[in-house]
Amino acid sequence: MTQKKRKVDVVVISDVHLGTYGCHAKELLQYMKSIKPKKVILNGDIIDIWQFNKRYWPKSHMQIVKQITNWIVQGIPVYYITGNHDEMLRKFVGFHMASFKVVNKVVLRLDGKKAWFFHGDVFDISMQYSKWLAKLGAIGYDFLILLNKAVNYIYQKLGRGSISMSKKIKNSVKSAVKFINDFELTAAEIAISNRFDYVVCGHIHQPEMRTISLQKGSVVYLNSGDWVENLTALEYHQGQWHLYHYHTDKHAKNFSEAMNPYRVPDNSELFTALREEFELLKT
Repeated sequence: MTQKKRKVDVVVISDVHLGTYGCHAKELLQYMKSIKPKKVILNGDIIDIWQFNKRYWPKSHMQIVKQITNWIVQGIPVYYITGNHDEMLRKFVGFHMASFKVVNKVVLRLDGKKAWFFHGDVFDISMQYSKWLAKLGAIGYDFLILLNKAVNYIYQKLGRGSISMSKKIKNSVKSAVKFINDFELTAAEIAISNRFDYVVCGHIHQPEMRTISLQKGSVVYLNSGDWVENLTALEYHQGQWHLYHYHTDKHAKNFSEAMNPYRVPDNSELFTALREEFELLKT
C-alpha cells in the first residue's frame, strides 16, 4: 500500500551534520520522504565540513543528498542557507541552478507576513573571536553523542529509558542557558527593529516556537532544532507554523525501509544517475 505524503507549504530543516556519527540520517530520510513541500529551507549545518571524514560517509547520508536532489529535479525551490559548520559554502553564495540557491539568508512573504530565515552563528561570540575553540567544542560534542549512544544501548539492555547527556548538560549549566536566552533575545530584537513578523533560526540545537515581546514590539521566534539529538523541523502550512518532532510522528515512521527499498547504488551508478538529473536541470 502506497503511503500518502503530507502537504507542507514550507519546511525548515537545519543542523543535520551529515558526515558525523551523531547524525540521524535514516530518521531524517523517512521524514523527508513522508512530506510533499512547496518550499524547502535548509537552514545551515546540513553537511558538517568541520568534521568531514571521507572514511565516514554512510549510505544513509548519501540518501539525504539524493532526496534533496530529487526535490530540485521536481522544481521545488530549495534554499541552502550557509551555517558555520558548512561555512566553506559561503564562497558560493549567489550560486543558483534551476530551483536550488545558496544564500546567507532568506526573506519570504507568508500570507501577508514577513519571515526572516538565517542560521544564527553570527550571534555566537566564540565563532567571531575564537573559531578554533568552537571547532574543538564541536569535536567534543560529537564524542559526547557517541558516548551517549553507548550509554543508551546499555540502558536499553537493562530495560531503562534513553537519556540525552547533551540536553542534561545544557539544562544544568547556567552559562549554556544564558547563551540560549541571549541568542533568542538578540534575534528577536533585530527582527523587531526590521519589522519582521517571524524570525527563523537554527544553530543552537534548541527547537522552539514562541512569541517574544519587547519594548519596541513583538515577533514570533522559531528555531528548527536539529537532527542529532532532538530530530525536529519547522513546518508552515495553511497560515500556521508547527514544530515537528520525529519521535511523535507515526506517519513518517510508516515510510520504512521495507516500504521504500533502501539501496544506494554503487559509485558508477550514482555518478550516472546524478549526471542525468543535472542534465534535466539544464533543460
